[in-house]
Amino acid sequence: MNQLLAMRAFRCIVECRGFSAAAERLDTTHSTISRQLQQLETDLGTRLINRNTRRFSLTAAGETYYAAAVDILDRVEQAALAVAEDAQRPAGLLRISVPMVIGTLELASWLPAFQQRYPQIHIDLSCSDRFVDLVTEGFDVALRISGPLADSSLVARQLTVSEQVLVASPGYVARHGLVRQVDELPAHQMLCFAGAEEWLLTPLRGEPVRIAPRGRFTVNSITSLHAAALAGVGIAAFTRATVQSDLAQGHLVHILPSYTLAQRHYYALYPQTRHLAPKVRVFVDFMAEHYRALSANAR
Repeated sequence: MNQLLAMRAFRCIVECRGFSAAAERLDTTHSTISRQLQQLETDLGTRLINRNTRRFSLTAAGETYYAAAVDILDRVEQAALAVAEDAQRPAGLLRISVPMVIGTLELASWLPAFQQRYPQIHIDLSCSDRFVDLVTEGFDVALRISGPLADSSLVARQLTVSEQVLVASPGYVARHGLVRQVDELPAHQMLCFAGAEEWLLTPLRGEPVRIAPRGRFTVNSITSLHAAALAGVGIAAFTRATVQSDLAQGHLVHILPSYTLAQRHYYALYPQTRHLAPKVRVFVDFMAEHYRALSANAR
């Protein structure tokens, strides 16, 4: 016997003052309601309702049980409502894996606004350029910057596509001059990111030009590369999303703006699940909104 269902049936019989009305309210049959009451009385070992064709009344045990049943059922309903409400409220610990460039150079542009909007979400941020195993390592969501992703078991939502741009500090330009043609690049200091591919610069018209960045400074840290560019050490390539604030504030200068470099795709990755946790959903939506605004401001 399902005791809660039987308890609900008993309460409904009492409050509707009859079996037929109770069956109609619960959208069931008279026989089902009667059977549930009989099973409940058998389980309790006592009669709860005195009934005949003309009279309906609670026994003393029935009055006691009715009061307790109302209290229990109301508490169960309140608990269910509370759980349902919590399930829809973005809250709790959100474990995020991000590449170093987002976790260091882009963090300030989105984290304060996110935490202000969702104060009940606590962020555990891991910065790493390796591809983590979200399920095994317990991450809720990962942000990645790459070319188009191959198929995987993860849900991949594209947040934005950002072109890469060449930049240098105003100090570097003042000392070495502004690069006006691609063939002038080899005469300049080009900051090299360890393991990075060559730069493919595509003009508005004409054939793409491949440049292998060469210089006296090679680094495997994106934050160090950014610091070197700001310090005027040389010319470096970043996604526009990463250096947009620097360009707007005049800390960096766009080099060869008539050329475009390869685009980079920003993705949010999370495990496939039937019910996406609200904390993950609002974070992914927030980041998509953030990058849409960046793209709009860059035009």
